[in-house]
Amino acid sequence: MIRMNPTRTPWRLFGLVTAFTVALSPSMPLLSSPAMEQLFGILKAKGSLTAEEHDLLISAMRADEAKGTATMPNVSPVPATPAVSATTTSTAALEQRLAKQDAKIKELESNLRGTKSQVSEMAAASAPASLERKLEAQASKVDTLENVISNTKGQIEEMSKVTDNTSPATMSKSDLDLLLADKWYERLKLKGYLQVRGTSILSNDGAELNVTNDGLANDVQSIGIRRGRLTYSGDISNHVYLYSQVDFFGSATGSVSNVLSARDYYADVSLDSAREFRVRLGLSKVPYGWSNLQSSQNRLALERPDAINGAVEGERDIGAFFYWAPYGIRNRYKDLVKMGLRGSGDYGVLALGAYSGNGINRADNNGSTHYVARLAYPFELPNGQFIEFGVQGYTGDFLPTTASFKNPNGAGNITPRLEGGGKKGLTDQRVGISAIIYPQPFGLEAEWNWGQGPVLSKDLRTITSDSLSGGYLQASYRHIFAEQQELIPFIRWQHFDGGRKFATNAPRNDVDEISLGLRYIPYPELEMSLMYTHGSRTNTNVAPYKEANADYIGLQAQINF
Repeated sequence: MIRMNPTRTPWRLFGLVTAFTVALSPSMPLLSSPAMEQLFGILKAKGSLTAEEHDLLISAMRADEAKGTATMPNVSPVPATPAVSATTTSTAALEQRLAKQDAKIKELESNLRGTKSQVSEMAAASAPASLERKLEAQASKVDTLENVISNTKGQIEEMSKVTDNTSPATMSKSDLDLLLADKWYERLKLKGYLQVRGTSILSNDGAELNVTNDGLANDVQSIGIRRGRLTYSGDISNHVYLYSQVDFFGSATGSVSNVLSARDYYADVSLDSAREFRVRLGLSKVPYGWSNLQSSQNRLALERPDAINGAVEGERDIGAFFYWAPYGIRNRYKDLVKMGLRGSGDYGVLALGAYSGNGINRADNNGSTHYVARLAYPFELPNGQFIEFGVQGYTGDFLPTTASFKNPNGAGNITPRLEGGGKKGLTDQRVGISAIIYPQPFGLEAEWNWGQGPVLSKDLRTITSDSLSGGYLQASYRHIFAEQQELIPFIRWQHFDGGRKFATNAPRNDVDEISLGLRYIPYPELEMSLMYTHGSRTNTNVAPYKEANADYIGLQAQINF
């Protein structure tokens, strides 16, 4: 767009003529009264014109339009440019408005260039001092309007590129064609988060405290980096979306060490242009349990509940998963994350899959496939409250690892054996339910599952497939301050009674804990968490797998980028 320098008289005249073109010559494209009335209205709404100046311009324009002139070229009028709504939620609608606006701006530029010679002639002639001052003022106001339009375009372009951290963009084929006009690798996004955590054990009776998947919750380490996530994601074509995530500090077994491990590496292949039907291939989360699917970046408690996470420790495995969800529901899943309601992300209304069953970054050791199914739906009530219900289940055979340990009741060592001596493993299957009321401001999470899986016998000599059950209940309250800071207190009770199949020898894990926590968010890039826990749990890492009764507290700082 042509820019004006208000310090030079010819361009000041050019600026005024631009604003007054409609009033001076009704036969030119810029002389469309509705278009210019709307332009003057925008300037008035933004404070660039006073009410008196606005009324004066409208009156002058209408009076001159009535006269008409035969000396100006005859071209079609330009329709009014619609104002961009700040509350528009559809990226496709924004892209369409932006395209129309760009076309109209280009046409406006062409018309302005056509009048440049006329403006130069007017600028050469002497003008009254009052007119020159008005020219200078109007040039500045037109320049301000150009900046507003430019900023609006930038905001629309940014909004069009927004995707969440768990699913590809829900965009139409035409929108994607425009988005992918450049090379696909230029559309990859880089983001992540860092969790620095310190844990202090206040009291501990019995065995040494061992919290599943949290290597910092012990007497050996006081502070460390729990997670250091880095994610690359983006659409590489109209039908293929790529997602890759690595962790610099959390190992596959949950112990904390300075190693780089893969957390996700998968591709979503869309089967239709609306992306309602997808197939996910590679290393990704297994669609079982709402809390397992929720990102650790969004979870309030420092670690996931044992009863649900024990189904798939690390939450991920290599497999193929089919997801289906209507276009509108996919957007709702994304909104539950973007609105700060800490949703689980987009894992479809219906999910079906087949996966290794051995867990994240573990080689298959029995050639047996696990199968999973999940059905979930996020409802929006008339008052704007979101609630979600889900049911899920999986089945397969799991082959636990075994190792000898010192016999606690006598001399020598014990090496547990699998019941039946089968090389394919033992029956491993569960079914679970989920009910979520999103914090608006009160929130509630409830999950429970039942089933059977590998577990070490009481005499520590045989691993059998036995019953298991457990779950958790969590309540929270989200308070948002005037400065958009957030304070979220929460309380969680969890219980589990069953085998921990991913631990060596699959020992029985009895967990009964209650936690009180608080999360404070001074600004989006920083989240502070404090959680106190009281209860008992089995030390599943050290034989003979005794119970620890402990009180411990964790403090965590999370950096989002």
